[in-house]
Formats: sequence, structure tokens, C-alpha cells
Amino acid sequence: MRLYADDAEMYRLFDTELFVAVVGDVMDTLGLQHQFLPPVFKPIDEKTRLLGRAMPVLESDIFPSNEPTRNPLMTKPFGLMFEALDDLKPGEIYVASGASPRYALWGELMSTRAKILGVRGALVDGFVRDTDGIKALEFPCFCTGYYAQDQGVRGKVVDYRCALEIGGVRIEPGTLLFGDKEGVLVIPRQAEEEVVRLALEKVRGERLVAKAIREGMSAVEAYKTFGIM
Repeated sequence: MRLYADDAEMYRLFDTELFVAVVGDVMDTLGLQHQFLPPVFKPIDEKTRLLGRAMPVLESDIFPSNEPTRNPLMTKPFGLMFEALDDLKPGEIYVASGASPRYALWGELMSTRAKILGVRGALVDGFVRDTDGIKALEFPCFCTGYYAQDQGVRGKVVDYRCALEIGGVRIEPGTLLFGDKEGVLVIPRQAEEEVVRLALEKVRGERLVAKAIREGMSAVEAYKTFGIM
């Protein structure tokens, strides 16, 4: 029997019962032991969580010159960034990587457009700017830091809905992402349902363990009884 009928029901289970640490724990037991992104990724607002399906966006540095270009994309401001932004679908997360840390990859106006489209957040392998405005929008945004320098003359989006790797973790279009202030998990599609099932079992079991410990049970006895700690 399926735990949920669609993504909306799955998101409700995550929102009401699950947290990143418990999901990471059960992924370890399934042999998915390298699915956390590097710990440098943090939310600009610690109260927000990231949950949705990846829409990967490939960035590239540029170094403008007066020499003729062989690539028509080089003459297009921001490359395909606006097309990528407008292509976002409800429930997705904008995931950008590929640039060096010389400029911001996300900002307030992009967040405004994404929120209107029903997007569930942004995760950029690099810097964000306009952080106060993004916080005011209550838009989940994870990044490696803040820097106001603009992308315009320094980088372009060269592709989107393409696979990426961040910190050695592969992210395909549609991959489920789950993050909070303690880390971001990449959950492979083929393992999703089993991960959710085991995580629900574990978190519900942890409530029993917590109750037993509050009532005086030792840690040794609790682990022996419940197999959870």
C-alpha cells in the first residue's frame, strides 16, 4: 500500500513529521551514505526548510572582450537565466551550480518571480544577494554565502533541466531535495518511497524512546528495547 498518492501528500508527511537528521539516518541504513550536500549550504533564514523537486541550472563564468565570439549565447545578457526562471513549475526548486564564487547567482526579483510560479525554493552553489528582501518574501533560499556583486558581466546560464553534481552528489531533474539549517539531502527517485516509509517508522519510534527515557529507562535499555537512539 502506498504511503501517499502524489507529491502534495508526500510534502505533507515531510512537513508534519519528518526532519533532515532522521531522513539522513535511514538513508545510511539503505546504503545511501553520500547524499548530503557539503555543510557549507545554509538557509538565509534558519526558520525555512527546503523541500521539492530539483530544476537544475548550469552556470558558467564569462570574461567579456572586444574579440568576436563563436558562441551566440555570449551576446545574450545573463545567457538563458530568464528562460530557466520562467520555465520553473510548481513544486520545483531552482538549483544552480557551475560558477566560481565571483558573483551572486540569486536575488530578490528572481525570488519574487519564482514564488508567483509556485516554486518551493532555490539552492545555489554560490552566493545570494538581496537577502533582506528574500527573507521578507519568506522564500526558502539556501546558498554558501552572501555577496552583492552582480552576475551580469561575469556569468551566464548556459543550460537548464540538465544533470548537475554538487560536492560529488548527482542531482537529476526532478530529484527530491530536503533541507534545513542542519543540511541538505538529495534523495534519489528510486528510493523515495522506502526512505519516507523508514523515516516515518523511525521518527514515530523515537517518540516512544523519548517517553521511555523521560520515565527513567537507561540509554542502554532503550536501545536494546527499541533499536533506536
